[in-house]
Amino acid sequence: MAWCMLALALLLFLAGSTPIAIAGSSGRLLKSSHESTVLDVDAVRQSLLHRPAKGAIDEEEKNAVAEKEEEVMSIVHSSHFSAHSTRSHREVLEARLKMDAARVEAIAQRLEMALNGVKHRDLTLVHNASSSPATVFSQSEADSSSGSQVTSGLAFGSGEYFVRVGIGSPTKLQYLVMDTGSDVPWIQCSPCKSCYKQNDAVFDPRASSSFRRLSCSTPQCKLLDVKACASTDNRCLYQVSYGDGSFTVGDLASDSFSVSRGRTSPVVFGCGHDNEGLFVGAAGLLGLGAGKLSFPSQLSSRKFSYCLVSRDNGVRASSALLFGDSALPTSASFAYTQLLKNPKLDTFYYAGLSGISIGGTLLSIPSTAFKLSSSTGRGGVIIDSGTSVTRLPTYAYTVMRDAFRSATQKLPRAADFSLFDTCYDFSALTSVTIPTVSFHFEGGASVQLPPSNYLVPVDTSGTFCFAFSKTSLDLSIIGNIQQQTMRVAIDLDSSRVGFAPRQCT
Repeated sequence: MAWCMLALALLLFLAGSTPIAIAGSSGRLLKSSHESTVLDVDAVRQSLLHRPAKGAIDEEEKNAVAEKEEEVMSIVHSSHFSAHSTRSHREVLEARLKMDAARVEAIAQRLEMALNGVKHRDLTLVHNASSSPATVFSQSEADSSSGSQVTSGLAFGSGEYFVRVGIGSPTKLQYLVMDTGSDVPWIQCSPCKSCYKQNDAVFDPRASSSFRRLSCSTPQCKLLDVKACASTDNRCLYQVSYGDGSFTVGDLASDSFSVSRGRTSPVVFGCGHDNEGLFVGAAGLLGLGAGKLSFPSQLSSRKFSYCLVSRDNGVRASSALLFGDSALPTSASFAYTQLLKNPKLDTFYYAGLSGISIGGTLLSIPSTAFKLSSSTGRGGVIIDSGTSVTRLPTYAYTVMRDAFRSATQKLPRAADFSLFDTCYDFSALTSVTIPTVSFHFEGGASVQLPPSNYLVPVDTSGTFCFAFSKTSLDLSIIGNIQQQTMRVAIDLDSSRVGFAPRQCT
């Protein structure tokens, strides 16, 4: 009997300390998270301290930048353009978080308008298109609801990550903002009525033999939220606007876009002649949403994957944006879950998040907290490359934060910072053991986040913060901090999304 009791005790001990096998959506078994992991504080600190000062970039850095500028569909962080700024890491992060809050508000406004059946814009042609390359529109009172104060014209495409794209014949390389939260691709085009400063030369459609303007009778023109027709030649005119009043206006057109070396596809996009706002650096935006006019939706194989390099790795870090069947990794560590459809808005990628675990323990958050209503379109969880910080409804966030605080109560705390209300002082430490954080999705797929994806440095002295935030919305957003160094695959043909940690190469 004693031996039986000892065996039972041993089994109970092993059950509590060994990762539990969970059935993945593909039928294989996925291990749930371990209880703890290690954050290399010193490595993060060194990566921040050893960034070259403004004007001190060395030859190796120059060569690395030059190589990336020739790579079609390579992804770089916005620090590619600002890594040598005189601003401190703390100042840059603070500005980024303010911009992030504005983006979330813009997402909420757009979603609310869609849920209430309100058109995004109601525009009328003011000036005759034949008199100017850029057509000016007037806005009706239907657009007066956007009252947020935004620090960037890319509040709905924050410019966190840029992708190198080849456009036209012959191909001209351009940096575009990579955005899974919007649909219509657009670039600045000459002649410009108003063009902001960008890294590359402004695209000249007259120099591309494959460039075509589209008429108002084309199906693509009819799909636009915001459109008008030029009175002289029936050209289709578009407008895309952002939360602070910034906008791009021009011709809806078609031209070749490079998806990899030696392969091009004709893509419908906005050729913007009037582009006003703080879109500094990028030539425009590559809309990667799920809508019918998005870049992936226009390709023959509607599959793509991306890996967002860590913002703390400096300008040399880059990865690839891939399209087609080869974009979907076959790694055994890859976990898929079904994409969900919002009946009111097709742009966003919704994933069925079923739960969150801290330190290997599933939190007591009702599954309804993450549910997307198939009738009203409210709720749900979207995967967004342009939002930095993951947002959770207040109750779900509070449960998660309190569990993390409880598991780290012996670690030295620091003052709150911007959106973050759980921060730590690791200035005297070279590494620290922290609880794991995992997302669990419908169908059994689980993803354990790397430690640097949820404890981020606020300064170079060792202050780190828990990189999640609450929201009053019933919508949750999985942001790009949590997606860093993880390959995210979107398969619109099979309606699924997948995650593979450490699959950037």
